[in-house]
Amino acid sequence: MADVSPSRGIAARPLRAVIDEPAEPVLRRTVWAVAGILRRITHQDWRNMEKVPRTGGLVIVINHISNFDPVAYGHYLTWAGRWPRFLAKDAIFRVPLLGWVASHADQIRVRRHGPRANEAVAAAVQAINDGKAVSVYPEGTITADPDTWPMTGRTGAARIALATGCPVIPIAQWGAQEVLPGKKLTWPRILPRKTMRVIAGDPVPLDDLRGLPLRAPVLEEATDRILDALTALLAELREETPPPGRWDLKLGRRVPIKEWNR
Repeated sequence: MADVSPSRGIAARPLRAVIDEPAEPVLRRTVWAVAGILRRITHQDWRNMEKVPRTGGLVIVINHISNFDPVAYGHYLTWAGRWPRFLAKDAIFRVPLLGWVASHADQIRVRRHGPRANEAVAAAVQAINDGKAVSVYPEGTITADPDTWPMTGRTGAARIALATGCPVIPIAQWGAQEVLPGKKLTWPRILPRKTMRVIAGDPVPLDDLRGLPLRAPVLEEATDRILDALTALLAELREETPPPGRWDLKLGRRVPIKEWNR
């Protein structure tokens, strides 16, 4: 797959020229510093950036393939005109320095267990109502699919989108797994320089589900559609046909699409 040459020109533009949204100083400085590094150690193949709305609250859903993909995706998203604000797992906030950056860069802390488990959804809804873009990994963790396709997901992104009525923009990525493969942190594989391929899609169609009670069948159907959209975009990036079914993390095998959420 050849690099898309227009991406190089876009990535070379200064931060002040690509985004008008206000941001916390720590978020702005972190993105500026990380982007400067990424321009030097990776290539960019960025597609359909115009499909990311530049204003208004929205949920952005992304496939999770590597510990490196948040920075590769965040680079793309910022240069598409929106700041990367993630629902991030609690463990990140407990890492020295990284946790401080996350806390001061308007990232949303996810505590999956205990009495504060619902705080992340409430914080995401508030951020969207304030006109911000919230990025969510619907799989909840790096995919366990042996071929790195999107696996079964959690319903958080669907819950937030249906609660707010905001658009859901799918963004697929490929290439970050070549820098940091697997779930364990290792030394990054920088050479030869890898290409970060990122593509945005049309909003996930959820209008027929809006206004319905946020119960399991509705949330699972919305999540199914989100994962289908991400899989289709990833297939376009990879120029491959995805396998039938979806990898079920609990069962450790692929199951029919409509079976995993029962």
